[in-house]
Amino acid sequence: MSVTQAAPTATGAGTPSSDVQNWRPKANPWLIAVVVTLAAFMEVLDTTIVNVSLPHIAGSLSSSYDDATWCLTSYLVANGIVLTISGWLSDYFGRKRYFMACILMFTVCSFACGLSSSLPQLIVFRLLQGFFGGGLQPNQQSIILDTFEPAQRGRAFSIVAIATIVAPIVGPTLGGYITDNASWRWIFLINIPVGLFAFLAVGALVEDPPWIQNRRRKIDAIGLALITIGLGCLQVALDRGEDADWLGSPFIRVMVLLAVLGILGAIGWLLTAKNPVVNLYVMADRNFALGITMIAAMGFILYSGSIVIPQFAQQVIGYTATLAGLILSPGGICIILIIPVMGRLLPLIQTRLLILTGFAVMGCAFLYSSTLSPDVDFWTLVSMRAAQTAGLGFLFVPISTISYTTLDKRLNGDAAALYTMFRNVSGAIGISTATALVTSRGQIRQAHLSVWTTPFNQPYNALVAQYEAALRSLGRASSMVHSQAVGQVFQQFRRQATVLAYSDVFALCALLAFTMVPLALLFSPSKAGGKAAPPAH
Repeated sequence: MSVTQAAPTATGAGTPSSDVQNWRPKANPWLIAVVVTLAAFMEVLDTTIVNVSLPHIAGSLSSSYDDATWCLTSYLVANGIVLTISGWLSDYFGRKRYFMACILMFTVCSFACGLSSSLPQLIVFRLLQGFFGGGLQPNQQSIILDTFEPAQRGRAFSIVAIATIVAPIVGPTLGGYITDNASWRWIFLINIPVGLFAFLAVGALVEDPPWIQNRRRKIDAIGLALITIGLGCLQVALDRGEDADWLGSPFIRVMVLLAVLGILGAIGWLLTAKNPVVNLYVMADRNFALGITMIAAMGFILYSGSIVIPQFAQQVIGYTATLAGLILSPGGICIILIIPVMGRLLPLIQTRLLILTGFAVMGCAFLYSSTLSPDVDFWTLVSMRAAQTAGLGFLFVPISTISYTTLDKRLNGDAAALYTMFRNVSGAIGISTATALVTSRGQIRQAHLSVWTTPFNQPYNALVAQYEAALRSLGRASSMVHSQAVGQVFQQFRRQATVLAYSDVFALCALLAFTMVPLALLFSPSKAGGKAAPPAH
C-alpha cells in the first residue's frame, strides 16, 4: 500500500485543492516558529533538568534515591505514549486547541510539581506533566511543516534544533545551578512564566490550515491500548532495568514481555485497522523511513553522550553537579554557531551529503572521546563534547528537512508524531544502554586487567613497592604498610577499569555513527527547497 493510498485516513473530506495549495498563515511565520519552539524547548528541558536534582529531591521529601527516580520514569512513560498518538489527538480536538491545552496543562502541572509535599504527589504530577508535554514536540514540528514552504524549511528547522538538541545539553547545567544555589522546586516553577507567555502567543499567532480543520478520526481503542502497553512497559523497563538487574528481575522480565507483545500487536493492528490511531503507512515513503532511522541513531548517540560525560566527570573525577554540567555547555554554543551555517548550505549541497558528513564527523569525535584517561582535565572533556556536538549540528536540520520532502502535507501530523517518538525512545534506549554498558564493560575490563595484579608480575610488585615507600614516608606503621599499599593499588586498578569502560561506550557510539554513513546515500539526491509533494487524492 502506498502513502498516497493511505492518505485518506488522515485527511479531511471536502477540502478544496486550491485552499490546500494557496493557504498561508496570517501571522509572520518566523514569529510562529519562535513561539511554538519556546513551548517545545520548555518541555525538552524538563526531560533532563531533573536528573542532577534527584538526590536533593529524595532528601527533601524523605525518600530514597531509588524511589525518587520514579519522577523520571513516570514522566518518560506518559511522554512516550502520547508522542505516538499526538497526531490523532490533534485531529480529534483540533491541532491549535490541543497544542494550547498541552501548554497550559504542562504549566499547571509544573506549578503542582514545585509545590509537592510528598514523593507520591510529585510522581503523579510528573506523570501528568509528561502526558501533556508529549503533545508539544510533534505539534511544534507539524505546525512548522505547514507554516513554511519546502524552500524555507531548512532555516525553520534551525530554530527547532535549538529546542531538540540544545535543551538536553543545557538541562543538566541549569538544573545543577538552580539546585545548588536555590531549591529543586525552582526547576519546575521557572516553567510558569514561559508557559503562560507561550500559551498567549500561540493563541494569538497560530491557526489551523484548511486541510486539518473539521477533521476527526474515530477513537481507535485497540490501537491506543496496545501502544500504551507496549511503549509504557518499554519505558519502565529501560528506566528501571539498571537498578533492578535487568532480566535478572521478575518485574523487568514481565515489563519486557508486555512491551514486546504490545509493540508487535500495535504494529499488526495499525497496519490492518480501517481508522488506526497512527497511520504507519507514512513509513512507505523512502525518505521518511530513512529519516526516522537516522534521527533514531542521532537520538541514541545524543542522549548517550549527554549522560556519559557528566557521569564520568562526577563518579570518576569527582566534579560537582554544576561543574559536570558546564562540560556540556560549550557544546551547546557550538551547535548554535553551526546550525545557521547548515541553513545556508542546504540549498547549495545535496542534503544526503551533509548527513553523511555529519555522521562521519560524529564518528571521528567519539573515537577521539574513546581516548579517555584517568587524569583527563576539564578542558579536554570540554573539547571532546564540543567535537561530538559539532557532528550533531550537521544532522538535525538536514535529516528533518529531507524526511518530509516527498510526504503529502496532510500526513504531517502522523509523520511528526512518529518522527519524534523514534527520536525520544531511541534516546531513552541510548541512556539505558550506555549506563548498563559502563557497568558490564567495567566488570569485563576488571577481569581482563586482573591477570596482571599478581605477585608474579614485576610491574605490579614495583607499583606496590612504590606505594609502600610513600606510606612509610608518611609515618605509617610498618605492619600496615603492605596491606594499605595493595588497597591503594586496587583502587587505581578499579579506576582504570572504569575509565576503559567509558571509552568502550564512546567506541560503540562511534561505530553506530559510522554505520549510518553509507545509509545516508540512500536518500534522494536532492537539495533542500524542492517542490512539495503533491496532495493525496
